[in-house]
Amino acid sequence: MKQTIATISDRLFRDEFSKEELVQLKQDKRVGIQRLLKKYERKLEREQMQRQHFEQMMTFENFQYDLGKQMVAGLDEVGRGPLAGPVVAAAVVLPADFYLGGLNDSKQLSKQTREAYFEEITQRAITYGVGVIHNQEIDRMNIYEATKKAMKKAIQLLSPIPDHVLIDAMKLDDLPCTSESITKGDQKSVSIAAASIIAKVTRDRMMEELHQTYPHYNFASNVGYGTKEHLEAVERHGICPYHRQSFEPIQSFVK
Repeated sequence: MKQTIATISDRLFRDEFSKEELVQLKQDKRVGIQRLLKKYERKLEREQMQRQHFEQMMTFENFQYDLGKQMVAGLDEVGRGPLAGPVVAAAVVLPADFYLGGLNDSKQLSKQTREAYFEEITQRAITYGVGVIHNQEIDRMNIYEATKKAMKKAIQLLSPIPDHVLIDAMKLDDLPCTSESITKGDQKSVSIAAASIIAKVTRDRMMEELHQTYPHYNFASNVGYGTKEHLEAVERHGICPYHRQSFEPIQSFVK
């Protein structure tokens, strides 16, 4: 008795068929089965492309592994540009055999995918740390120095301390290990891409909490960036304690 198309579809996309069974399945002349097989082949092609892209993004990590380094961290930040909220940095050390298909710069992923990847990364990481610098401190020390401080805090929270740190764009001094700055590192390094997801999801959740207290700014949507809606809300309601008063045009509303 032939299996139903629904049963075959379920088994096929769970990768439960052996090679021999797939060969037999290709002999099935039902139109629905042939459509399923084409869809399955596209899935395999997509997964192969993801695997190849992931391997390319492991170049910097693999170079350090070849040098004898074992704990290679990725470091990234989010929140330098917004008019409200903190700047958040994340550092993460992943296992050498870590794989997560579709991993990329957090800005290129949907919110749902970022949330799912955040759980996967934080559960499987050897260690990770998150550094947060709030808006008051940003105003005191400027955003560039605040970003560096957040990054150093994230590294300090790693246990054990890494042998090497891959940093997205920024250069940091006085680290407890070797480091290198990689332009657009969140698109070139698995570890930095993973750190960007941790930082982005952490900060977005913080801004969603602020939204509960200050809903008229719609922080849940704009996460503190200077959208037209956000600026119109500032004009109507003034600023809140989480706005960066050293940033324009917020500075113009400070009385």
